[in-house]
Amino acid sequence: MLKIQKKMGMTSKQEILLEVGTVVLALISAGVIMACLGYNPFAMYAKLLKGALGSKYNLTSTIAKCIPLLILSLGVSVAFRMKFWNIGAEGQFYMGAFGATWIWLKCPNLPAFVMIPLMMLAAVICGGLWALIPALLKHKLDTSETLVTLMMNYIAVKWVTYLQYGPWKDPAEKNMPKIFKFTENATLPKVFGVHIGWIIALILVAAVYIMMKYTKFGFEVSVLGENAQTARYAGMNVVRTLIIAVLISGGICGLAGMIQATGNEGRLANDISAGLGFTAIITAWLAKLSAPMILVTSFLFAILLQGGSYLQVAMQIPASVAEVIQGIILFFVLASEFFTNYKIVYVRKGETK
Repeated sequence: MLKIQKKMGMTSKQEILLEVGTVVLALISAGVIMACLGYNPFAMYAKLLKGALGSKYNLTSTIAKCIPLLILSLGVSVAFRMKFWNIGAEGQFYMGAFGATWIWLKCPNLPAFVMIPLMMLAAVICGGLWALIPALLKHKLDTSETLVTLMMNYIAVKWVTYLQYGPWKDPAEKNMPKIFKFTENATLPKVFGVHIGWIIALILVAAVYIMMKYTKFGFEVSVLGENAQTARYAGMNVVRTLIIAVLISGGICGLAGMIQATGNEGRLANDISAGLGFTAIITAWLAKLSAPMILVTSFLFAILLQGGSYLQVAMQIPASVAEVIQGIILFFVLASEFFTNYKIVYVRKGETK
């Protein structure tokens, strides 16, 4: 009989070897499947890397895709640290973009050095407040934050859709309803060919890492995540820690929405996320909620996203096939998480272990 047992623990070297081996096995498996479908796996992987890193344009496109994913992943990691399952990054992303757009529409003539910080502040506030709603419901009514945050995603997207087809519709757009395009004073400037969102993202990586590892608040979040009763026994204000952490989590996700709208898209729209809020949950979890590792996993996923898009053009591979590659890799990496913590043992009948 086969039984699953929890491992006592793996050394850092063993974990690294397992993760590297898992990625290699995933790439081999994806290559075999692509070969069965009639595609050359070696040419496919070469084209994928070329599409993501092979030219300055492709590299900047990959970085542009990485920026919102990285910031969203950092946002959800703060909430996940205390076992508050914030599945609402997508909604907080849209509400942050909405808040930034509202500032621009109300004060369109402000200079850029005033406009952009105000838009960032509005995005953080809107994203944070949107995340605070399920936190208060959990505290007061003991609701499931997983379900509430998930459902609020759809509310946020529908709200932006209403604005796009209604009061914020640009009358100059005849073919498809669109919200007004940002003017130059509300557009993020570029540094080294990429908007300054990459600088903001790197600052956030350092800030989240320091906050979670070296501050009293970060310690309280970790203790609360391990055991709420222990946190209360230690004299920690659980409610205050919960509210602040959720505000920070939602605020960071809201900032990602502002950066995506003003840096990449040029306007608010009901499709600017492309599911990045859900992908961020995966990248944060795979990085084990470590800010430096989130930077690595987000960039690798951005390579898959950008390279997959390039494959569709270069090799006429359908979008669904590119997504299959991503899914196979994700499946293997998640499986490695199981074997990091558990092992399968054979137990003879009548024998106990």
